[in-house]
Amino acid sequence: MTIVQDMRPAAANTPSAILDRLSLVLDAFDGCESLGLADVVARTGLPRSSAHRMLDRLVQLRWLRREGRNYSLGIRLVELGSLAVHQNRVRAASVEHLQHLYRTTGMVVHLAVLDGSDVVYLDKIGGRLAAHVPTRVGGRLPAAKSALGKALLAASGRNEPGDTLIRDLGYAIERNGALPGFGCIASPIGPAGEATTAVSICGPLTRMTFDSRMTTPVQLAAHAIWRSMIAGVTPTLQRRNLLRSLPTAPSVRAEG
Repeated sequence: MTIVQDMRPAAANTPSAILDRLSLVLDAFDGCESLGLADVVARTGLPRSSAHRMLDRLVQLRWLRREGRNYSLGIRLVELGSLAVHQNRVRAASVEHLQHLYRTTGMVVHLAVLDGSDVVYLDKIGGRLAAHVPTRVGGRLPAAKSALGKALLAASGRNEPGDTLIRDLGYAIERNGALPGFGCIASPIGPAGEATTAVSICGPLTRMTFDSRMTTPVQLAAHAIWRSMIAGVTPTLQRRNLLRSLPTAPSVRAEG
C-alpha cells in the first residue's frame, strides 16, 4: 500500500517529519528481503530524491545495507532486534525472582543490561523506597561507577583492578558511586563470559549491610533468573526457589 506524504517544505524538515519518513522507508521492507529505489518510492510515496537520500543515510548508519542497486535490512537492526528479544526474555524470567529479592531484603531491586560503557535499567522494584533512589527503567549509568556495571564488566573477562575478586566472590559492591548516599550489591546473571545482564539491590548507606545477609539473596536471585532463562519455563515449574524460604524484611512487612 502506498502512503503519500503531503507536507509543506518547512514542516517536512522538522525532526518529527524526518522520523516519520525514515519509519516509512524501513516499513517498506516488511515482507521483502530487498528493494530497489523504485520499489521504495512506490511503497512510500516519497519523492525519488528524498527516498534516495534517506536510503543512503540509513546505509551509513548500518540500518540498511546495499548490494548493487538493491537495499536490505542492515546489521544494526539485527543487533537491536536481538537485544530487544533478549531483554524481553530476561524480564519474563526475572519478574517473580525480583519480587522475592525485594521482599527478602527490603531494598530497591534493579535489573540491568550492559550497553557499551553504560548499564541500562530494565526493571525496578522497591516499594516506598524506590521513589528515593534516583533511577528509572530505561535510564543509564556509567558501568564503571555502578555495582551492576562492575559485576558485568568483571564477568566479561576484563582484568582491571578488583575484577578477579568480583569474579571470585560472584558479586560487586558500590558505595557512594554513581548514586551518592546509596550502596549497591550486584551479581551477574549467567556464567562468566556469557552474562550481559545483572541484578542488584540498592539502598541508603545507613540501612545497607554488605555482608551475607544482603549478598546471598542477590546471588540466589541471579542464579534463579539464569535457571529460568535456560529452562524456558516459568519459575513455578522449576525446583524450589530458596529465596522464598527467606524471611520477609521488616520494612516490607511495615508497608503491608
